[in-house]
Amino acid sequence: MLSEELKQQIKQIHIYTSYLVNEAMAGEYASAFKGRGMEFEEVRDYRPGDDIRTIDWKVTARTGAPYVKQHREERELTIFLMVDMSASGRFGSGNKLKTEVMAELAAVMAYLASRNNDRVGMMLFTTEVERFVPPKKGRAHIWRLIQEILTFQPKHQGTDLGGALEYAGHLLRKKTVLFLISDFLDTRYEHALSLASKRHDITALHVSDPRESELPNVGLLELEDAETGEVMLVDTADARVRAYFQAQANTQRQRTQAILRRLAVDEVPIDTTHSFVLPLMRYLRQRERRRARS
Repeated sequence: MLSEELKQQIKQIHIYTSYLVNEAMAGEYASAFKGRGMEFEEVRDYRPGDDIRTIDWKVTARTGAPYVKQHREERELTIFLMVDMSASGRFGSGNKLKTEVMAELAAVMAYLASRNNDRVGMMLFTTEVERFVPPKKGRAHIWRLIQEILTFQPKHQGTDLGGALEYAGHLLRKKTVLFLISDFLDTRYEHALSLASKRHDITALHVSDPRESELPNVGLLELEDAETGEVMLVDTADARVRAYFQAQANTQRQRTQAILRRLAVDEVPIDTTHSFVLPLMRYLRQRERRRARS
């Protein structure tokens, strides 16, 4: 049974994300993703007037008669949301935790897909895939996705991006538009992401908080790794300690960016202390421009 507070939170996210989709992002998603190309349907015998570029030379050689490939336009997409629910997401120096921002991002992408009659599925993962919601259509399904995220209680603390991507690879046989929503505080996912990116259209929605790369000068401070539980006492008054902390965070961020760039996976940086609307819209418009040039 959902508490009244949780029901209100679900309703607020529902209203907020619905407003964003209808007012701020109308048309952006469709322009960026729809009409991705033509999907092979069947081969048939060649008829006068057919474009010779559509001839299937393998079938023609095998049968001794000319055959052409017939295609149909891809109109409906399958959108799949992979949401990182590890303990590191339960952090935020502003008004929202990373997990709350991830929930809103997932809701917005689900609404965008639903508005365009696309199917939406979702996976919630930590060190294991803990919940899988098969792709479906409809507003009731969007309600369920939002509720699943907000009521989710993870069994594990850590992150295994590689394992989640491998799991998705076994489930998603056809090409899928996949949004990987995570803080990417993991180092063992490049191989799995490489394999997945060859089959699917992947976008990384990279959620971070500014305090993860910048220590305040507040003297002795106890820091706990949310995923491992390791606790350490640091002297934040020491400029060398603050510089080291920032250098480590920058190295982690640059490593993530390098992996995504190397694999040609689009990255949308999301800061918990700022609205994600502008970076998301910038990304959709950039993607639309790329499609227009191709």
